[in-house]
Amino acid sequence: MYTDTVRCLGDTTIPLLGIDIGTGGSRALLLSEDGRVLHAATAEHAGFRSPQAAWAEQDPADWWRAAQAAIRQVLKVSGVGGDQIAALGLSGQMHGTVVLDERGTVLRPAIIWCDQRGEVEAGELERTLGASRLLELTSNPALTNFTLVKLLWLKNHEPETWRRIRHLLLPKDYVRYCLSGEYAIDVAEASGTLLLDVAHRRWSAPMIAAAGLDAKVLPALFESPEVCARVSAEAAALTGLKAGTPIVAGAGDQAAGAVGMGISRPGAVSATIGTSGVVFAATARPTLDPHGRLHTFCHAIPDRWHVMGVTQAAGLSLRWWRELLGGDYDQLTAAAATAPPGAEGVLWAPYLMGERTPHCDPNVRAGLVGLAAHHTRAHVARAVLEGVAFSLRDTFTIFAELGVPVERVRAGGGGARSELWRQIQADVYGHAIETVAAEEGAALGAALLAGVGAGVWRDVDAACDAAVHTAATVACRPEVARHMDARYSAYRRLYPALRELTLNQSNHAPPGPGDLGPRAAVQSAPI
Repeated sequence: MYTDTVRCLGDTTIPLLGIDIGTGGSRALLLSEDGRVLHAATAEHAGFRSPQAAWAEQDPADWWRAAQAAIRQVLKVSGVGGDQIAALGLSGQMHGTVVLDERGTVLRPAIIWCDQRGEVEAGELERTLGASRLLELTSNPALTNFTLVKLLWLKNHEPETWRRIRHLLLPKDYVRYCLSGEYAIDVAEASGTLLLDVAHRRWSAPMIAAAGLDAKVLPALFESPEVCARVSAEAAALTGLKAGTPIVAGAGDQAAGAVGMGISRPGAVSATIGTSGVVFAATARPTLDPHGRLHTFCHAIPDRWHVMGVTQAAGLSLRWWRELLGGDYDQLTAAAATAPPGAEGVLWAPYLMGERTPHCDPNVRAGLVGLAAHHTRAHVARAVLEGVAFSLRDTFTIFAELGVPVERVRAGGGGARSELWRQIQADVYGHAIETVAAEEGAALGAALLAGVGAGVWRDVDAACDAAVHTAATVACRPEVARHMDARYSAYRRLYPALRELTLNQSNHAPPGPGDLGPRAAVQSAPI
């Protein structure tokens, strides 16, 4: 199935192609040299399989199939010839683990970003190296989502697969391999593997040794706008592109999406609500959270970094409630708009998939509290929208603690398309919320990076200035914001209670002060 977006082609002479390999589908976007989105098309994926609770796997061949289809569709409907494309860039879901043998054959389904099976392996990493040493080496704690943890799970549970691994790729980089035959990755994407020395933008020899990996398994590292490959003759025949078309390194979906929203300089922050939710801030240097509550990654811009916090189930919370209560999103948000700010005491903790920021806890579960007989569907719907915003505010709280500047906030994803959710975010964050004219996210960012690689723009800042423009701004309402501050204080008391409940239900007693290991220390860090 395709979803097409058509805009006027105009007189462009240098089209750029951005490709985003998402969880639900692959999207191809054409961008003109003056920064206009010309056309975009999405081919859906077959979905992911969950062989056990909290597992998630996809077939890499399906990403390549969908990418081919999206590329052919965008060329066909736009009328742009494959030989006109100046360069292409790639983005995609992060942390996915694609393992290949010496012939480049995929050994097993990819373990993707939301898979939680590696809790034991994450704990072993922290016990072996120590939480502080992990932060020193990689700027990040060991989380179940990260690629290295998934690799260690394979080492422990599928030793035959482990022995046959000769190449490691991430989702978008597997598609690049299919397009070009090259094994390559960008530093922004590699930051989420737990194998990169983020501060120095190079693979970490101590982490590679600790994992028992052969360094030759890892792909070559590049900065995001660098040309690292070219379309092969075989891929050209399958996609309609011209053989030899330059391919830039690109970036994982968060860094590429930030570029597509103009989050390039310090002070610019994005709050994106998709299936998960991300608050992302550009920084001039690595900003390390000593408690490991934030991710510190290389940005898709040379000599820049970013910090971000992640809510596991942001848009997923609303989707889950929609499926439970029936109706569509418009009906749900229309109902939520009739309830007052604060939902008359109802609170939602969005821990359907555990939580990353600030708790690093894959086991905590969601909670809906404060219900009374007079509450309606509208109150619950509003509480869900507010609970997601409260969860994202946790990241803003840590930004303030670490001195990360927040001068402007741009909303992206489903949270940007809902007028009510934009207003809720403005009131919860205490900042005006901007939206951009072309809300195309990661695919647009990938195309902008391609333009820098092709010499259309001198650097990523210039590309963002040319192509990303504010469309609308929603102001924070001070009187409502004061009320939401009080509700946020109540929200912050939910996690300890839910964590204790989870432990009791699992027949585990909460650890005493003398039992706090490295992971418990991270989980108990204040916000």
